[in-house]
Amino acid sequence: MPYQPPADVAEAMRVQEELRSRVDLVGPGPTAPTTVAGLDVAYAESGDRLAAAVTVLDATTLSVVDEAVSVGRPAFGYVPGLFAFREMPALLAALDRLTVRPELLVCDGHGLAHPRRFGLACHLGLVTGLPAIGVGKTPLIGEWAEPGPERGAWTPLCDGGEVVGRVLRTRDGVKPVFVSVGHRMSLANAADRVLALTPRYRLPETTRTADRLSRRALAAAPA
Repeated sequence: MPYQPPADVAEAMRVQEELRSRVDLVGPGPTAPTTVAGLDVAYAESGDRLAAAVTVLDATTLSVVDEAVSVGRPAFGYVPGLFAFREMPALLAALDRLTVRPELLVCDGHGLAHPRRFGLACHLGLVTGLPAIGVGKTPLIGEWAEPGPERGAWTPLCDGGEVVGRVLRTRDGVKPVFVSVGHRMSLANAADRVLALTPRYRLPETTRTADRLSRRALAAAPA
C-alpha cells in the first residue's frame, strides 16, 4: 500500500487507528530467511536533519550484502507515539535504493508494542508488504517481569492485559531487548530471528550495521 503523509497530529493518530486492523500479527513469517535488513535513523543534534539507513545482511554469515541511505529533514513533528511519521519517507527512500530485496525488516523501534498498537515496524511492514519486526532498546509501553539471566530467556511484555511483545535476553547477564511483531510474523518467530542476529552483542547485527551507516551518512552530509 502507498504511504500517505498526514497533515497534522490528529490525522496521524487516525491513520494509526485505521491501519492497525490490516496488520498480520500471526505470520508465521520466514523461519530461515536468506537476507535480513536493518533499519535505523540518526538525527543531527539540532534535530532538523536525519539520515535513514538500511543494511541488508546475509542471514547466515551476517555480512552486509547491500546498503542504502537517505539524508533529509524530519517529515513530521516530534510527537511521542508518532515517530514513524518523522522517519517513514526517508526510510522508504532508502529501501527504494536497494538492489537486494530483503526477506525480513528489523526495525530499531517497536511494532505492536505501541500505545495504538501500530509502531514503526507495523507501518513499514504494511507499506512495503514485507515481514517486519521491531527490536527496541527500551520499552515504549507495558509491564514485564525480569527474564532469567541466560541468553534466550524471555518474559511477556504486557499492556492492558494484552501480550504485545517479549522481553528477550540476547546475552548472558546483559540488559534485555524488547521484541514485538510488525507485520506478517509470529512473536515466537520474531524472537527466534532476533536471537539468530545476536551471536556476539546485545543488539542485532542488523541494528548495529544500520546504526553505523546512518551515523556516517549524517556526518558526511553538508550542514
